[in-house]
Amino acid sequence: MSAVISTDICIIGAGPVGLFAVFEAGLLKLRCHVVDALPQPGGQLSEIYPKKPIYDIPGYPEILAGDLIDNLMKQIAPFHPTFTLGERVESFAKLDDGSFQLTTTDGTEVQCKAVAIAGGLGSFEPRKPAVENLERFEGGKGVHYMVRDPEHFRDKKIVIAGGGDSALDWTNFLANVASEVTLVHRGTTFRGVRASPPRPRWPG
Repeated sequence: MSAVISTDICIIGAGPVGLFAVFEAGLLKLRCHVVDALPQPGGQLSEIYPKKPIYDIPGYPEILAGDLIDNLMKQIAPFHPTFTLGERVESFAKLDDGSFQLTTTDGTEVQCKAVAIAGGLGSFEPRKPAVENLERFEGGKGVHYMVRDPEHFRDKKIVIAGGGDSALDWTNFLANVASEVTLVHRGTTFRGVRASPPRPRWPG
């Protein structure tokens, strides 16, 4: 078994909130260790849409999700945080001396004075439509649940299913990449909160 990792703060979640927490802790000269189930820092911004423009970050009218994570990693680099990636926190307990001990699914142990939970939405599971034999078209065969590289859809005809923020954002963005974009939503109103959703063309 590897040695117990000792630190001031253990941050569960390496998304943008968790990474900025490292920066704030660093200003207070506190050491941080970050644990995340994904294999790289950044949360859903890195895992699901690294090349998607986002518009709700203070000081950035528009920035690619992946660029935001790169900036955060540069911002925290002077504080030398350590990471355990690709592992989930399975349990943690408060010890007699008031500190906490966390154990991951792979048996990594972290002892710290405080725990910050910045887990966001947790693990990512796509909401799959109830379409028969859908699995035949997954795995790069036509059905995608995330857009990691918009260039994959260059000059293609694509259909986006959904009415939330991601569906609206990707419809607007990919309209400049794909040859044709059709947005399909089961309702008559969109759930997304973006200021300028695409104008749908209803049949009939």
